[in-house]
Amino acid sequence: MNIVEALHKEADKLNRQLAAVKGAIEALNGASKAVAGDSAAVHSNGRRTMSAAVRARISQKAKARWAKIKAEQGKSKAAKK
Repeated sequence: MNIVEALHKEADKLNRQLAAVKGAIEALNGASKAVAGDSAAVHSNGRRTMSAAVRARISQKAKARWAKIKAEQGKSKAAKK
């Protein structure tokens, strides 16, 4: 690994830590939203996670979208017969 890559990784790590500290300060000050974001959090491994509520809402929207698509396909097949 070259030095530039190592410095970029360290900078990313420090930015995540800074966002976490700012979020903690905002939470202690009574702010309604954290700095890191309201629907996704960044963990120490750099991966984002969604809350159960957001995941359920996305799932519900996707199911509704696919139900609509399948209903339209069913109508077009029935019209062809």
